[in-house]
Amino acid sequence: MSTSPAAAPLEVKKPLTSSILLWVRTDQPRQAGMDHWKGPHSGIISATPGLEEYRQIHLAEHNTGLWPAIDGVQTAIPADRKIDGVAEVTFQSVLAPLKGREQTKLAYADEINVFRRTLLYAGPPNSSRWYDVAGPGQTVGARALIYLRRRDGVGAGAFRKFVNEQLAPALAGTGVLKELRTQTFLPWLEKLWDTPDVAHDNPRDQHFHASVSLGFTDTASRDAFFTGNAIEDLSSRLAPQVSAIHAYDVTATLTYVKNGEILPRYQE
Repeated sequence: MSTSPAAAPLEVKKPLTSSILLWVRTDQPRQAGMDHWKGPHSGIISATPGLEEYRQIHLAEHNTGLWPAIDGVQTAIPADRKIDGVAEVTFQSVLAPLKGREQTKLAYADEINVFRRTLLYAGPPNSSRWYDVAGPGQTVGARALIYLRRRDGVGAGAFRKFVNEQLAPALAGTGVLKELRTQTFLPWLEKLWDTPDVAHDNPRDQHFHASVSLGFTDTASRDAFFTGNAIEDLSSRLAPQVSAIHAYDVTATLTYVKNGEILPRYQE
């Protein structure tokens, strides 16, 4: 599981990224909500000044949890808290979010058309890490998105250090990933994204403290990862640190803004 001492360190970017966890309305067909998010709502967010990247992560309708069972850790995703999608927003600078306040008001107003609950998880500068794990010409054909809940008694600083210095290198060391992104979050505050007419209920015991995006060559490679030997070592590392591991099946990842430019059509 560990990388060779002689191996060159991975190139890593440390952008300023926030994630908005999304639940679509249940009083209309789920696909109608997902399509509105993919279409009209994406245009509102893409036009926000100061974005370095904006991508939508669409999660499968049926998600019970990809991570194998671990004693004392919740790996089964509760049906009543199952996320439908995640908006991943990366800014060009620390001050960039201030530039988008007017556009954010439009996003607030449109949320009621598609979502029933939205939760913003933000991190301090340098808390998001994008690791260069793909070789030349390698692309991502399947993804999993993992949310981690810190175990009571584990400090926030120690947990961030664990994610950045132990978990990420161990994941990279598997040699099968074509994408590896991590985020560690500040304590959740409703006032950071208190949109009108949309729920923001988030009991303390439901809070998340980090996320990990894993990319694979294809679905078969992803399935092999979650049923192979590497997962046992990762589980043993995670068990003392977390009380929940919610590993989602990703059906699509759509990029609308890349390298600070709005794309003419989203990139899959």
